[in-house]
Amino acid sequence: MYGRVLLLNGSTWEPIDIISVPRAINLVLSEKAQVVEESGRSLRTVSAKFPVPSVIVLHYYVNVPRRGARWSRRGVLARDGYVCVYCGSRPGEMQRGQILRKQDFTVDHIIPKSRGGVDGWTNTACACYICNHRKGSRLPSEAGMKLRWEPKTPRTSYLVISIGNGPETWKKYIEID
Repeated sequence: MYGRVLLLNGSTWEPIDIISVPRAINLVLSEKAQVVEESGRSLRTVSAKFPVPSVIVLHYYVNVPRRGARWSRRGVLARDGYVCVYCGSRPGEMQRGQILRKQDFTVDHIIPKSRGGVDGWTNTACACYICNHRKGSRLPSEAGMKLRWEPKTPRTSYLVISIGNGPETWKKYIEID
């Protein structure tokens, strides 16, 4: 009904979870957390009106074991910010007389699947369709291409947020390495 709230860890301000609005308000009212960002909406009771939070932070640090992010094509594109790992082109830039759109970016396997490459964070990267086609089923070195960065596994599983399923206010609290 009211959406979701990003819960940050105390002292580190790292994302812990995405929780319901009632749970977030409960944490704030019990003084276990404080509101960092408001959603602009309100929740009314018979005797009170509460601003609906968008982001809250705990007053204390909670040790949360790291869970690796699950690999997905959308996740790779989001991790790389739709920037080509080979030429550095981005959506909105001109390439061969056409303006690139997000749909013009694909996931490239650094070691091609035909050569035993796997779907994994360290073997896949965002590539524009021109570079992906140019590389084909070869290794980057065989195609005379260099990676601009080394693909890495994201630290958190909050790729959903960077893909656009979360409010804009969440993006500054999400760091994808």
